[in-house]
Amino acid sequence: MRIVDLLKQDAIKLNAEPHSKDEAIDLLVELHKTAGNLSDVSAYKEAILARERQGSTAIGEGIAVPHAKSESVKTPGLSAITVPGGVDYNAPDGKASDIIFMIAAGTDGDKHLEILSRLMVMLMDTEFCANLRGAKSVDEFLRIIDNAEKEKYPEEKTEEKKEGTYRLLAVTACPTGIAHTFMAAEALEKAAKEMGVTIKVETAGSGGSKNVLTKKEIAECDAIICAVDRNIEMARFDGKPVLKTSVSSGISKPKELIEKALSGNVAIFKSEGGSDASDDEGEESFGRRVYKHLMNGVSHMLPFVVGGGVLIALGFLIDTIAGNANVGGTFGFTNSVAAIVFWIGKAAFSFMLPILSGYIAMSIADRPGLLPGIVGGFIAANGFTFKSLIENKNLVGDGNAVSGFLGALFAGFAAGLIMLGIKWAFKWMPKAMDGIKPVFIYPLLGTVLIGLLMIWINPVVGYLNTGLSNLLSSLGNTSKLLLSIVLAAMMATDMGGPFNKAAYVFGTAAIADGNTWIMAAVMIGGMVPPIAIAISTTFAKSRWTAEERKNGPVNYLMGLCFITEGAIPYAASDPIRVIPSCMVGAAVAGAVSSLLGCACPAPHGGIFTFAVVTNPLGYIGALVAGSVVGALVLTFLKKKKA
Repeated sequence: MRIVDLLKQDAIKLNAEPHSKDEAIDLLVELHKTAGNLSDVSAYKEAILARERQGSTAIGEGIAVPHAKSESVKTPGLSAITVPGGVDYNAPDGKASDIIFMIAAGTDGDKHLEILSRLMVMLMDTEFCANLRGAKSVDEFLRIIDNAEKEKYPEEKTEEKKEGTYRLLAVTACPTGIAHTFMAAEALEKAAKEMGVTIKVETAGSGGSKNVLTKKEIAECDAIICAVDRNIEMARFDGKPVLKTSVSSGISKPKELIEKALSGNVAIFKSEGGSDASDDEGEESFGRRVYKHLMNGVSHMLPFVVGGGVLIALGFLIDTIAGNANVGGTFGFTNSVAAIVFWIGKAAFSFMLPILSGYIAMSIADRPGLLPGIVGGFIAANGFTFKSLIENKNLVGDGNAVSGFLGALFAGFAAGLIMLGIKWAFKWMPKAMDGIKPVFIYPLLGTVLIGLLMIWINPVVGYLNTGLSNLLSSLGNTSKLLLSIVLAAMMATDMGGPFNKAAYVFGTAAIADGNTWIMAAVMIGGMVPPIAIAISTTFAKSRWTAEERKNGPVNYLMGLCFITEGAIPYAASDPIRVIPSCMVGAAVAGAVSSLLGCACPAPHGGIFTFAVVTNPLGYIGALVAGSVVGALVLTFLKKKKA
């Protein structure tokens, strides 16, 4: 496959006359539509605009390359326009853009991205661009591209460079890994050749890393340039001079970066998260850094949620088939086969919160943050307190002091910041002690400090649980409807934290007193959040990332099985929007359940207990109503995603 195979004749317009950047984008999108490349024009355009909000895709010297990777792309391809006189595309050099290519990349394959990257590299050649500007017809335009590609990329030269000795190494990576990654690499290689400097550039593109740097090359080089706009593996550069800058700087000022990297005035990079060599450009906002740390924890936690949740659901299913749906507290693990599957799922689930907090801490403080983060999340998940550890003398926590996923979030960020503080405090130690710090001092102090902090916080959660229980008891004497609404909303508040725990304990205790309508409100409140999220990811795809949409359908199963924790990854990544939406949906479900006189004598099991529910049709209606309302509120609050 070659570039001309991705650029159709009817996707090219020479001598176009857009009067603004927006008009140029509209024209290029329309050309993609005409060429049959798009299945959803509006979704693709939104993806293009989302990429532009991250920074203009104009390169300078009259070139702009807007691009997006989207599920709305039916056939990967290019569209192109030439604009005599140019159009203002917010280029870094202030020049108008008169050659604009728009890349439409799909999400189901990356082979075509290698071909597209060739065009990005070729656009760094001023003679090639001049020839494109002078093209008199579409056929000539395509012929110029094809001839240049054949000259620069004959098939026998497409292999990666062999390992050798390089004075300078570099890594380039833009957010999408489509265009700027390869243009920065080409600019650095071209500048280094002119300056007589040997260089090897690793490109962290959408299709995976190419030209990967080896340990030997890293050990023997003089310095490393990281022209990146997203996280890459940095630990391998420990002890080397590293200049970190934006990918746009790699494109626009490669000679300046090479001179600075080889000047001897670049800071040494420390992989344990201390000093991070950096250019003064492209600093991330505080909110963006927090979000990246959070998503690092969520992405690592997700397999534990999905795997554990599905196995628990299978345990319920097997026990239901075995006729144990009404056994009460042992439902899900009464039958021997069900018990094995159920407890394997519970084991996977038990790692969920420690993994979340551990990888948040690791994102903040590098590898030394992992251990204290995991320990902090473990303490939050089990409700350990000074009293429980002293009196029980074993790892048995206080069920009323479990701080849940909110506690794990706190533990992750706290552990990361504590570790950064410890690193700063021990900077005075001689370099000869560097080997002992990450294997002894950091894990010892970090784990002790986060442990003491969390077992001090958990008792506060215990007092909160007691207060909530007393409040719920007082509500029970005033209004059945109000109590059902409050209990259901509490189940959706913190998914395993003090509010959720207090509501569930109150519901199970009420079963013994014969008030089974309370458990009906509690259970349905816990079922709504995952289902509401699943509905939104199914029918409002533009509000969710590709990974969130992919994992969304699993939440139908988790919600139906009363596994509220299926909502945790989504709540953790965007708590301000997800939690209130789930609370509203759960409250609606609780209210409908109460008004229709539903009651449930089983403490868990979800849909598998509906056979023993009073007014099961009404209960199903309450679940549908709450889930739909929650999904609508969530879709309204969420912003569109690229």
